[in-house]
Amino acid sequence: MRQTKRSLILAAGLLAALPLAGTARAAGDQPVATVNGKPITQKVYEMYLRQRQREAGKAGQQVNREQVINELVNRELLYQDALKNGIDKDPNVQFAIEQMKRNILIQGNVARLSREHPISDADVKKEYDNAVAAMNSNEYKARHILLKTEDEARAVIKELDKGAVFSDVAKAKSIGPSGKEGGDLGWFKPDQMVPEFAAAVKKLKKGEYTKQPVKTQFGWHVIKLEDTRKAVPPSYNDVSGQLKSMMRTQQLQEYVNKLRKQAKVDIKK
Repeated sequence: MRQTKRSLILAAGLLAALPLAGTARAAGDQPVATVNGKPITQKVYEMYLRQRQREAGKAGQQVNREQVINELVNRELLYQDALKNGIDKDPNVQFAIEQMKRNILIQGNVARLSREHPISDADVKKEYDNAVAAMNSNEYKARHILLKTEDEARAVIKELDKGAVFSDVAKAKSIGPSGKEGGDLGWFKPDQMVPEFAAAVKKLKKGEYTKQPVKTQFGWHVIKLEDTRKAVPPSYNDVSGQLKSMMRTQQLQEYVNKLRKQAKVDIKK
């Protein structure tokens, strides 16, 4: 049964693509071939060619006109045979066609929204500048020693006060994964750490370590700040495409939220 449904859905895909031939002809397009008197128009050929070129490009292959037309002829034969065998009357096929129709209309509506409310390069640049201005301007390089109890952390601080080397103590006593590296955490931004850890790091000066244990969800920390530097944001050219895509997604979400507010939605539980 499952295999039958898959076959029917595939057939629905053929049905969705091929009826465009008649529509294109009504628009005055010339046929590139006819099958049992039914035209395959230049418009259908160009649409299918673009699709095949994308697929072939991903596989490192090439397609030519003869190949594409022969594939379209085969598809038209399958389409005509499907109609002959009443496949278009099958409820599963009709359901699949209806879902494809919905998807196409949704895509068309999203495209309309993009056309009517374009996001300009100036909009993207403004969003980039705002994000850069809002980002934390500092990055930190630190080490830490993670311990199970506050008493253990206080004992470590006493060792450091007596001149013990921070990295050596971390290798010997830290239970964190960075212990074998002398507690080295490398460079990080505050928002990459849990709030308690980040707050403690910000209060330290270069070369200092915390004189009081810092408690987080992971245990008790003794932290040493090794260096700070200004965070360098990614260049506009590197992120503009991703940023524009994010803005378009946000625009669409706001539009959908507006539609939901205007609609009566009843979700069954």
